[in-house]
Order: sequence, then structure tokens, then C-alpha cells
Amino acid sequence: MSLTPVLLGLGSNIEREAHLRNGLDALSAILGDMRCSPVFESQAVGIKSGPFFNLVVSGFSELPLGELDRRLKFIEADNGRYAPDRKGLPLDIDVLLYGDLVGNFDGLILPRTEILKNAFVLWPLALLVPESLHPGEQRSFSDLWQNARIDQQLWPVAFQWRQDELTPAALIQAFAQT
Repeated sequence: MSLTPVLLGLGSNIEREAHLRNGLDALSAILGDMRCSPVFESQAVGIKSGPFFNLVVSGFSELPLGELDRRLKFIEADNGRYAPDRKGLPLDIDVLLYGDLVGNFDGLILPRTEILKNAFVLWPLALLVPESLHPGEQRSFSDLWQNARIDQQLWPVAFQWRQDELTPAALIQAFAQT
């Protein structure tokens, strides 16, 4: 079976560390060669809530797009995303890119429009896969980030998963000095 490169966006604003770690653990079981961006904290966009932790992961999937999206919904549900009494957003996982697909796939718009609208998606992409091209724009994520005019505040935060520091200390220090 062929492997498709995928990029996923993760976010949480409730028990952020625990839910992101749970999400990463579950994703590591369904993605090959999974890599993680640094983690960023930002104010909520589009909803009234506490601050979010966000990151992007890359990997390879043998699952068709619909099945991958269905599995992501199960991972979100396992973390309380659809609980009737939830407060905030325990875990959100979005398919940002699935190979080079462009269009509407059973209601899933690819590439995800939030890539170009939200700094908490574009900056992690620019750090994780700087030379990869946005399939709709045909520009690298690094170039898109350098030329972005997004008015959102976010900052890198220390985050550890499976003994690895996802956010380099140098990035946190460089940001603190600006």
C-alpha cells in the first residue's frame, strides 16, 4: 500500500499538555516517520476561551483520506472533544495537507484554509517543513511565513513528549529577547 505525506494541526486549551501528549501518542500509532514542530501558545481565535497550545505534525499515512479523518475524530472523542458537558476544546486535530490534494473531499477542504490565516498553523509549518510547497499557492511554507501579514500573538513554549523537547530552548530564548 502506498504512503501519503500528511500534515496535521493539533490544538488544545484544556489540560493542554495532557491532551496534546495523548493526541501525539495516538497519532504515532497511525503515522509513519512522525515529526513534530515546536509548540506555541496563543490566544484563542474564533472562540471565547483560554489560551491554546498548538503544533503541527508531519508523517506518512497508508490510510485513505476519509479513513484518516475518521480516526482523527476518534482520537478527539477519546480526549473529550465531543462530550456534552465539555468546557473549551480538549483536543482538535485537523488535516492540513494530504499529499498534494487540492479541493473539497466530502466536506474536507484541502489544503486547509487556516494555514494562510492563522500564525499558530503557519509558523509551525515554516519551522517543521520550511521548503515544502503549499499545493494551492505553490510557495514554500518558509516564504509564506516570511511574507505573512497575520495579526495574532503567539510565542514558543517548552514542551516535552517522550523524552524529547519539541520546542528548542534557542527558539524560546530568541523570542524572549524580541
